[in-house]
Amino acid sequence: MRFIALAVIIFSVPVFMVLLQQNAKYRRYLYFAVGFLPFVISAWNLDAAIISWATWPGQTKGVIITLLDALALAIVIRSRRSPLSFPFTALFIAYIGAAALSIIFSTTPQASFFYAWQLGTVLLVFWAVANVAMTKDGPKMIIAGLVCGITLQAGFSISQKFSGVVQASGTMGHQNLLGVATHFALYPSLAMLMATKKAKLPMLGVVAGLIVVAFGASRATIGLAGIGVMLVIFLSMVRKPTARKTKVAAIGLVILAIATPVAISSLQQRFAITSTEGSNEERQAFERAAKMIWADHPMGIGANRYVVVANTEGYSERAGVIWNRGSRSAPVHNSYLLAAAETGFIGLICFVLLIFVPIVAAFRFAWANRKDPKGDMAVGIGVTLVIFAMHSFYEWVMLTWVIQYMLAIAIGMLAGFITYRKAEKRAAIIAKRRAQSEDSDEAVPALAKQV
Repeated sequence: MRFIALAVIIFSVPVFMVLLQQNAKYRRYLYFAVGFLPFVISAWNLDAAIISWATWPGQTKGVIITLLDALALAIVIRSRRSPLSFPFTALFIAYIGAAALSIIFSTTPQASFFYAWQLGTVLLVFWAVANVAMTKDGPKMIIAGLVCGITLQAGFSISQKFSGVVQASGTMGHQNLLGVATHFALYPSLAMLMATKKAKLPMLGVVAGLIVVAFGASRATIGLAGIGVMLVIFLSMVRKPTARKTKVAAIGLVILAIATPVAISSLQQRFAITSTEGSNEERQAFERAAKMIWADHPMGIGANRYVVVANTEGYSERAGVIWNRGSRSAPVHNSYLLAAAETGFIGLICFVLLIFVPIVAAFRFAWANRKDPKGDMAVGIGVTLVIFAMHSFYEWVMLTWVIQYMLAIAIGMLAGFITYRKAEKRAAIIAKRRAQSEDSDEAVPALAKQV
């Protein structure tokens, strides 16, 4: 079955290329799929392993390709633009290089290679999204895919909640993973809702996102979602205040007020079962272990190897991580420390730059293009990355392929916007020079007649 799945995914590349070539209707569907697929790849088994280490305790289980990889490859091949021309490409390549460098310091180099491979597929998705974002309807279709993906998860979360599940995880396996994924649909949807009169789809994204946040009962997700919603509303109003935005802001605050008691109720149900104090102590123990690993291995222990090293070399025991399967099989709940422990200070720097450089670029683009609807979407993307950066202090899932696909989609859309705007400016300059040249050519004969 594994080889059949591999064959299907590989041969889907030329099929996608044909569909992309045929007509705009098919292209719109495929652009929609780019945003939708990350939510369902695992649940619908839309991936296949060239090499599989199913029991490996790291975040990457082998050399895996997905249907989204195939679609992204088809989009990149079909595009006439060099993928290296997009902004932020160097940041992705640098992080891949840091992961590849960590293979040298790994006693299980193949496991570390798995993570470098994963980052390569993430770069491919980034390039594909950047190309799509330069088309007329591409950004809207990607957002539509994200909205439908989070709406599907909201449906499963509602079903799980009414079935007695304390922390709903949708189809993504864990509530924290779903909570982080929610950021990438919620804030762009809210930004679009405030900027456009076509409100049905973005409204659906906002409502579904808040349902997932409330029913997931994750402290960090709930707190950061509230901050993110307020930040989008505030920045959108400051950037370009309108009567519509004021109305939407008021409605949004009402929805947030309604969702807050539901979220509090979910948290109360959770803490009736688990202790907040115990959870905090466990996180601190994880961080002590990660810091000890990083201190002993400043160049890293090799990507995708934290759990193995923390247990076999005694770091978890010395740090006080409790002895049970859940704790000893999980990485440190801090993506920055995890990146530092596995890929060293070089990997940490690259990881931080990959997040924070696009944040600055997003807000610069938004304020430089106040009359462009893409500027509103850039606000949503910028807030998404800010909340992602904050959430990374409390979660390790930022190093999993699902969330990194989401990150590639967000940064890829921003890269497409920036590249498209630069192309527009160059075209305007060329047109102006041609007009000036034509005026000069016409002026010469007129002057000759006067003489």
